[in-house]
Amino acid sequence: MSTPDSNQPVGEATHNVYEDPAVQQEIRDIAEVPAVEVINTAAVHLMSAAAIKCGLAASEDAAELKDLDEARKLITALAGFVTAAAPEIGSQHAGPLRDGLRSLQLAFREESSHPDAPGQGPGEKWTGPVN
Repeated sequence: MSTPDSNQPVGEATHNVYEDPAVQQEIRDIAEVPAVEVINTAAVHLMSAAAIKCGLAASEDAAELKDLDEARKLITALAGFVTAAAPEIGSQHAGPLRDGLRSLQLAFREESSHPDAPGQGPGEKWTGPVN
C-alpha cells in the first residue's frame, strides 16, 4: 500500500541514496571533472554509437550493426550538442568534435542508398550543408 504523497510502501523505512558513502564518493569524483571533459566524453559516446550505426564498426559484423535510421538520430543529436557546446568549450576542443561530426555526416551520406539533398542530411540543420 502506498501513501498518497509517494510510491513508498507504508511502513518501509526510506533510504536516501545520497547518504550512501559510495554514492557520496561518486559525487565528489564527478565534481572534480572539468565540464569540458564531461562534454567531450558525451560527444565521443554519441560519435561512437553513430559510427557503429553507420556501419563503421571495426568488426566482422559491422554490416549487421548498421542502422541508418538510428545513425540519423545520433548524428543530429551530436550536431546540436556540439553546436551548443562550442562557444563554451572553445575552438581547441570544439574543432576535433566538429571534424568527427563532419566525418560521420559524410559517412552517412556514402552509406545511404538515397542520399539527402544538401542541407537536409542528419545534423545539417545545425552545421549547414556538408559536402
